[in-house]
Amino acid sequence: MSLIECNNINRWFGSGENRVHVLKDVSLSIEKGDFVAIIGQSGSGKSTLMNILGCLDTATSGSYKIDGTETSQMAADELAGLRRKRFGFIFQRYNLLSSLNARDNVALPSVYAGMEQKTRSERAEKLLHDLGLEGKENNRPSELSGGQQQRVSIARALMNGGEIILADEPTGALDTASGKNVMEIIHKLHSDGHTVILVTHDPNIAANANRVIEISDGRIISDTSKTTEIPPSKVESVKENTSWLFFKDQFMESFRMSVQAIMAHKMRSLLTMLGIIIGIASVVSVVALGKGSQEKILEDINSIGTSTISIRPGRGFGDRQANRIRTLTISDAEAIAKQSYVDSVTPMTSVSATVTYRNTDATGQLYGAGEQYFGVRGIKLGEGRLYDADDVKNNARVVVIDHNTKNKFFPDGQSPLGKTILFKKRPLTVIGVTEKENNSFGGSTDSLQMWAPYTTVINQINGQRHINSITVKVKDSANSQAAENSLHALLMSRHGKEDFFMDNSDSLKQTIESTTNTMTLLISCIAFISLVVGGIGVMNIMLVSVTERTKEIGVRMAIGARQGNILQQFLIEAMLICLIGGLTGVLLSFGISLLFNALVSDFAMSFSTFSIIAAVLFSTVIGVAFGFMPAKRASQLNPIDALAHD
Repeated sequence: MSLIECNNINRWFGSGENRVHVLKDVSLSIEKGDFVAIIGQSGSGKSTLMNILGCLDTATSGSYKIDGTETSQMAADELAGLRRKRFGFIFQRYNLLSSLNARDNVALPSVYAGMEQKTRSERAEKLLHDLGLEGKENNRPSELSGGQQQRVSIARALMNGGEIILADEPTGALDTASGKNVMEIIHKLHSDGHTVILVTHDPNIAANANRVIEISDGRIISDTSKTTEIPPSKVESVKENTSWLFFKDQFMESFRMSVQAIMAHKMRSLLTMLGIIIGIASVVSVVALGKGSQEKILEDINSIGTSTISIRPGRGFGDRQANRIRTLTISDAEAIAKQSYVDSVTPMTSVSATVTYRNTDATGQLYGAGEQYFGVRGIKLGEGRLYDADDVKNNARVVVIDHNTKNKFFPDGQSPLGKTILFKKRPLTVIGVTEKENNSFGGSTDSLQMWAPYTTVINQINGQRHINSITVKVKDSANSQAAENSLHALLMSRHGKEDFFMDNSDSLKQTIESTTNTMTLLISCIAFISLVVGGIGVMNIMLVSVTERTKEIGVRMAIGARQGNILQQFLIEAMLICLIGGLTGVLLSFGISLLFNALVSDFAMSFSTFSIIAAVLFSTVIGVAFGFMPAKRASQLNPIDALAHD
């Protein structure tokens, strides 16, 4: 049985009126170990026949068998397997990959065969040495002469064994001396047992072969042999690796090739990343801004008390009748304090009057409250002490003043502790000073504020039995909304009507959280649009990359790359571009935060680990989603069409 058998091969190109019949009922057989030259003028169909023999192209009709195996119905990856295992190609224009050195160009077919890296590097170097290229292993094609490049191409053809050598005008681009050297190498390959099929238009080159097949106008017009005695060939292909390590190695090689492609086009890759960088930086920065502002607002809310419910007379803030309502009393506070869900209760009354110390007078606000008021409201002590339960019980004439009051009456660092001030001409001894409040919920920053036991204010200063408000701190284990409803029912039963209203700090907190989350979501959606635009940019650039590298894809397919190898390489390249862009975007957002935090003192950007991880993962997904179509397009290219692309 012949190694190669062709029966009635026909090949048509084009369609309709432009349809051309290139090969016409071509039948031939080639024995293993033979040296065959296919000769003919340009346009005769000889190159088309060689492409079909090398499984780079398929016949329109007819039968083509290799070792008795029909190839006409084989899938693309099966044909790639034949090219990888049985064939070695020597091209007229060498078709070396410019981004790889000589060693890597030679080793490339064995990558797709699953050969281990160390083994293939050693084999590639040996082949280069055997062909007189010792010391040129690290040279790129642009650093080699034409003859040297062709010898690299020959070494590549032998990498996986090269049982069948297909040489397309191997000396066509070489000078006489280099051409002679290449023919000597091809003669040696034949003598070593390789089956050689050489395509040429030069009768002198064809004369080197044992058998000459002349083709004209798509038909074989002569077929002559010098001898029919062909010595047995012992050339075998390199066995492919089928272990699980094969898939790991394939991925690592695709990864390495993708990195090489990115580094070979640095500016294009950077411009491609730009949309992703802007999108990721926008998303992470917006989320950090939203989280930082939310934390600041919630911190301010916490400073006036968390899980607190304020009860005031009237129907709501701004009620003009509120000052006339006198139904909120100490007994209401005592009844509330007995509820199981209540942690503490602080009655509150206030009065505004003249404050006097020595010869200085000013208008100040005195708040009467329980000893728990400061803890509930988050007011911190700066110096001295706060009044306690005994002070409240004994109507102690003590007062805690704020930072503004201290500066007003005790400038130049004087200590107010132990000093007596007059409020409505009643003496009060200063026992403590609170820290300066910077939050937006702490009241006016210019007013003079003081705190005294509510018993002292009610009994000794304003003489009123009613109170202005009750601050209730709910236990952490209780539901704030349920507690509010229960308090409302309790006061309704005591007052008989709704002459009060409640202000729940948790409701305010939830409202602010909801508002900031909504704004963050809105702006993040806008940033998401920029990510999608960046993804479309990635897709467009990858499509351009596929077009630019069509010939490279053709070379890879010719030496045995599967469709999956091409798909994987371009997908990894798109993912790497987006992943690097995503990480760069995160770093850019950190830089933005440093600048923002240096310029803005009100609040700081606060990064969310989840948003960073999600942004980077999303950028990777963008790479897969928008890189898939160009990668798929690259993997489905016809090898011969890709090789012919300039």
